Amino acid sequence: MSTDTLSRIPSAAVSRSRTVEQLVTGRPTSDGAGVKLTRVLSQPLQHRLDPFLMLDAFGSDKADDYIAGFPDHPHRGFETVTYMIAGRMLHRDSAGHEGLLENGGVQWMTAGRGVIHSEIPQQEEGVMEGFQLWLNLPAKDKLSAPWYRDFAAAELPRFVTEAGVEVTVIAGESHGVTGAVTREATAPLYLDLHLPADASFSQPLPAGQNAFLYVYRGALKVEGRTVPVRNMAILANEADSDGVLLEGAEGMEETRALLIAGRPLGEPIAQYGPFVMNTEQEIYQAVADYRAGRLAA
Repeated sequence: MSTDTLSRIPSAAVSRSRTVEQLVTGRPTSDGAGVKLTRVLSQPLQHRLDPFLMLDAFGSDKADDYIAGFPDHPHRGFETVTYMIAGRMLHRDSAGHEGLLENGGVQWMTAGRGVIHSEIPQQEEGVMEGFQLWLNLPAKDKLSAPWYRDFAAAELPRFVTEAGVEVTVIAGESHGVTGAVTREATAPLYLDLHLPADASFSQPLPAGQNAFLYVYRGALKVEGRTVPVRNMAILANEADSDGVLLEGAEGMEETRALLIAGRPLGEPIAQYGPFVMNTEQEIYQAVADYRAGRLAA
């Protein structure tokens, strides 16, 4: 859908913007069968950014960096949200789900009590770029039935502000537009923002929510502080702030960034690789179930 066909929406009112508490530069690593990626949100930040557990950014035009993909591997106790900016990835899992994730699409998977899945690139050359976010589940839902949904780019709600900012609403609600997915317990907000030069964007945020930005093109300013490309900005939880105001940095033709926020669960976090539960005993059980072939039963 062309942005010309989208209604122009006035910017939401924010009287006092949150500020940047901390800038985080991701750590280069690899996962799966050697896929090169940048781990932006890692375990040391899980309590600060509760309910979010991990954010990986991947992007390369070198096939050797991604071609082996992510062969069969297990998950239990959380949700994965994969957003593909460019490229094609095939998903298959033990619950019988299959889907092809393509340019601009989103794959949302609830692992719940357990799922074994694979994510394999369906290309041998060209650019592959995207993000995977891990969203925690409350204790009462950690052993729920697995769930999966693919959203093609055209299915994702979008709007354009009067300032020309193009917004894709993957989760939550922005400017009266409800995203592709909502969750009652964690109330996640997941926006992909494309800001033209000198444009600004405001988003109301409840004071109790944790929030962060990840800039993947250009640069942003938040209350006078610059957030450079490939940096995550943790937004401070000031009690008197009612949202965040973002401005494109000078000299940037376009800035692209993710704005992510959610309601903290305030529960213990126990993680061992692909298993995220509340206690060590639950982790031991997850490992035992996987080894015995019961995880995805």
